[in-house]
Amino acid sequence: MLETSARLLRLLALFQARRGWSGPELAQRLGVSPRTVRRDVDKLRNLGYPINAMGGVGGGYELAAGTSLPPLLLDDEEAVAVVVGLRTAAAGAITGIAETSLRALVKLDQVLPSRLRHQVSTLSSAVVATPVRGRTVEPATLTAIASAVREHHRLRFDYRAHSGSQTRRDVEPYRVVHSGRRWYLFAWDIDRSDWRTFRIDRVSLRVPTGPRFTPRPLPTEDLAEYLAAELTANRQRYQAVLTMHGSATAVADQVPPSLGVVEPIDEHTCTLRIGSDSLDHLAVWVAAFGFEFDIHEPPELVEHLRTLTARLHRAAWPRPAS
Repeated sequence: MLETSARLLRLLALFQARRGWSGPELAQRLGVSPRTVRRDVDKLRNLGYPINAMGGVGGGYELAAGTSLPPLLLDDEEAVAVVVGLRTAAAGAITGIAETSLRALVKLDQVLPSRLRHQVSTLSSAVVATPVRGRTVEPATLTAIASAVREHHRLRFDYRAHSGSQTRRDVEPYRVVHSGRRWYLFAWDIDRSDWRTFRIDRVSLRVPTGPRFTPRPLPTEDLAEYLAAELTANRQRYQAVLTMHGSATAVADQVPPSLGVVEPIDEHTCTLRIGSDSLDHLAVWVAAFGFEFDIHEPPELVEHLRTLTARLHRAAWPRPAS
């Protein structure tokens, strides 16, 4: 049987892994009687942990939100993941994340065992994170939107489009999407009666939030695939559809998810949907992927490839000087 102090730490770790437990479950996990579990729960309460009793067969307990953050108990893999994540977050797209991450890292570094500090140092020395350019997202804005998603509260905000024009939006928020260096809000636009995706760094929230709403069915079961298409090809001036003469796996290795969507046709071919505001970009991308391909859309891309081919031919075989 675990000693009392070790058992209390184990009990606290169980509550942090899952907030609600039945009394018999805790007794089995700790190898003690339900009476001992009750005494240990009382000791945690005396230490300031807000643990509520739950009804039901055998009774149960739930760790509630408190007035301060309790100590976190992490196993080795969790500790390494947190530290490496904090170090790479310094290049993230959230305002002030570098300074906040550094403060947290200093605290963690003081308590990491030497064996874990060595693992973290090894990983950190091998990983390079490129800094994010452009606008970043305020942590308070991201938190407020995520809270509205969880609580099903409508959001009202001013939105600045790429052109600089501003509109006022009233939406039902459903998901916060992180794609590369950008954060997006996926929501139902009340005034436009349609699904919309908004860049969060262009959002200026209005307070208070709107009324609660009843969630509506999402546009697809595969929301990740839907959003990948929405954030790549569908939001650009030109949307290209190509048949690539290569397996979906091989093509996907060359096309990042933030650039295009790959759909398998058979073992040897796949469909690539890719978008850009520039035909030059599209032409160079599809030619550089290293696969034979057929263009289905748009027709302007075919003519642009001919123009680009002629330009490259002139550069490779210049006319002799007269």
